[in-house]
Amino acid sequence: MSLKAVLFDFNGVIINDDSIHEQLIKQILIEENLTLKKGELNQVCLGRSDRSCVRELLASRGRVVSEDYLTVLLNRKAAMYALELEKVEKLPLYAGLDDLIFQVRSRNLKLALVSDTIRKEISLVLERAKLAEYFKVIVAGDDITTTKPDSNAYLLAVERLNQEYTDLNLQACECLVIEDTLAGIQAGKNAGMQVLGVANTYPFHMLQRCCNWTVDYLTDLELERIEEVFSHVNC
Repeated sequence: MSLKAVLFDFNGVIINDDSIHEQLIKQILIEENLTLKKGELNQVCLGRSDRSCVRELLASRGRVVSEDYLTVLLNRKAAMYALELEKVEKLPLYAGLDDLIFQVRSRNLKLALVSDTIRKEISLVLERAKLAEYFKVIVAGDDITTTKPDSNAYLLAVERLNQEYTDLNLQACECLVIEDTLAGIQAGKNAGMQVLGVANTYPFHMLQRCCNWTVDYLTDLELERIEEVFSHVNC
């Protein structure tokens, strides 16, 4: 078996924007005449889609809303997210990202992005960071009805990579997932993929227990060594 594709998570792997999301979800709740408790966002939402997060936050306050209304709220949040990024002179991208993408492409490995974040927010960041051309395959939160740790998003990424590159014949076991949350790591493993955890959100020792590889920073990732391991493993 060989490594054929690297699948990136978005928030917590590509961009460090947790504080922006917390601020905006807090604002969404305020507009619904509700408040966010201290530490509640991490407890309820870490590693989950905005849709699941907002739905649960509302439900826990006795507010059950339709999927259409949730979509209205998420579109409002996406618009506010765009305004917040306009205020930022330099996007808070993680160090080593450009070099890692160069390494992946120089080895002729395919790239995909798999995230519970809605496509509007992902596209905005990738375009501004001049990374959009490298991620021809994106599975976003609005492409699926489930959220991580469900494996559907990662399995859909394999399907779309095979559609984009018709001679690839990619299998899930030929993919490396890069994740920062426990839910995301479990999603990759549930899909039958090998997972590298980057300690941007959880401490190294927690990720080390559940990942095939763990690094403190993207700059520590040794793709050559990972490829060597893949070459000795059968699907």
